[in-house]
Amino acid sequence: MGRSLAVVIVSYNVRDLLQDCLRSLFASLGRSPDLAASVWVVDNASPDGSAAMVAEEFPQVRLLALEENLGFVRANNLALRELGFGDKGAERPDYVFLLNPDTVVLGDAPGRLVHFLEERPWAGMAGPRLLYPDGRFQHAAFAFPTLWQIFFDFFPLHGRLLDSRLNGRYPRRWYEEGYPFPVDHILGAAMMVRGAAIARVGLLDERFFMYCEEIDWCLRLRQVGWSVYVVPEAAVIHHEGASTRQFRERMFVTLWRSRYLLFQKWYPLPFRVAARGLVRVGLWWAARQARQAARAGKMSADELQRRLRAYEEVRSW
Repeated sequence: MGRSLAVVIVSYNVRDLLQDCLRSLFASLGRSPDLAASVWVVDNASPDGSAAMVAEEFPQVRLLALEENLGFVRANNLALRELGFGDKGAERPDYVFLLNPDTVVLGDAPGRLVHFLEERPWAGMAGPRLLYPDGRFQHAAFAFPTLWQIFFDFFPLHGRLLDSRLNGRYPRRWYEEGYPFPVDHILGAAMMVRGAAIARVGLLDERFFMYCEEIDWCLRLRQVGWSVYVVPEAAVIHHEGASTRQFRERMFVTLWRSRYLLFQKWYPLPFRVAARGLVRVGLWWAARQARQAARAGKMSADELQRRLRAYEEVRSW
């Protein structure tokens, strides 16, 4: 008997990437005929015609065209509620694949992820190996945030340290060896979640507009005994940040607001105090670097002011 899968894509203003994503997704799903799959697109009021493109070219998609941008988390939850999560009497899919629109699904990645979860009933979530569009390796999973990771955000130092366990990265050779391995959390670009796990821990926390919501979800999964894995034999290309690059400074503020919320929710007071102090030092250094870049003609005055306003907003919290 086949298993049911719902794929949810939340999109904002990336029409062409969304088109490529859907084409690759349907080609991939065609390689797993045992999956009873439905595809949902939640368009966050994109001004670029994304919703019209989906309606015209992919009539099989269940399109939720919103009149306002609800953010990544609320938009995903909207689709999850439509799928029956949050309603105890509803019939829900066995698996849900939350997929970013700036991805290209390779091979039968969704089928491989479902197969992995079918064989491991203790696993609540699985993610694929991620690649950049040119085929380069991209980290698909991370350790839960630490003070070291905050430090490296502002003071990168040596590249080897950035790519190390000290900075929350898992060894590249683990991906290259091809065997599934447990992780703290996977990147939110492509998350295959067991329906029973969502029913147990609940929807995404809507206090997160975007960023850190997947970390919070994985912490909640771990809290009740579910494990999270990367499955390297499933692969997805990820363009990374196609939507958020459109609002770079605002997304910096949103990122740190989400991180502070995550720390408040899960971390002890000494960590939170140390984290805020470290962030303030890092913001001072970032502002200094930005001013130097502006004086050297490497940054416009407008960009400098936008960055400084963003840094000041985060510092004032």
